[in-house]
Amino acid sequence: MTRTGKDNSQKNDEIASSEVVDELELNKPQADGTDDGVDVSAVSSGGSKTTPEPAAEADGQSTPAKDSTELAAEGSAESADEITALLDQVAEYQDSYLRAKAEVDNIRKRAETEVANARKFALEAFIRELLTVKDSLEMALAVDQQSDSGAGNHRVSEGLELILRQMESVFANFSVETVEPEVGDKLDPDQHQAMSVEESQDIPPNCVSKVIQKGYSLNNRLLRPAMVLVAKLPGETAEKG
Repeated sequence: MTRTGKDNSQKNDEIASSEVVDELELNKPQADGTDDGVDVSAVSSGGSKTTPEPAAEADGQSTPAKDSTELAAEGSAESADEITALLDQVAEYQDSYLRAKAEVDNIRKRAETEVANARKFALEAFIRELLTVKDSLEMALAVDQQSDSGAGNHRVSEGLELILRQMESVFANFSVETVEPEVGDKLDPDQHQAMSVEESQDIPPNCVSKVIQKGYSLNNRLLRPAMVLVAKLPGETAEKG
């Protein structure tokens, strides 16, 4: 083969190789500018590789989570404050209810006591007026008994005694009791009224030496104290002076 034939054959091989390369380049898929997260343009231009910053992305994602946590904590604190306020309000209402209930109970008890006392002592003023009548009858009987006894006076005494017994029976039916201390009893300021003092050697000091007027009580409430004289030792006042 001549040199010219060899050159032509070599040129044909180069042309065929060039066509194969062009065909491969045409069939090769086009890259979108990145390959496995690497910027091709940067590689082709000889620049350094750039990688995404995951820390920045993490910060961007953690900020909303942190805000949500803070909001949840604030919401929990507000809920706790509201619950505490409601509990305090409930305790206040309960205390007010108990106070009101106690006040109503006290009012009811006072009303019941007043009604009962009104029933017990409704005749108090009337009994007081009758006491003077009874005193007059007793004085009349005592005077009649001290006078000379006769047929007429005896009948008067019997009549007076009968009237007094009837009055005492009526008094007993209405819980009227007589307050009449015995001579020598200790002076009771709640039941007795000391009208005067007298010297006595037989009766202890501060004891009843004489009953001037009987006293009376209605349902254990004193209507009138017994009027009495109180004994003292002879010369007691002069020695104190």
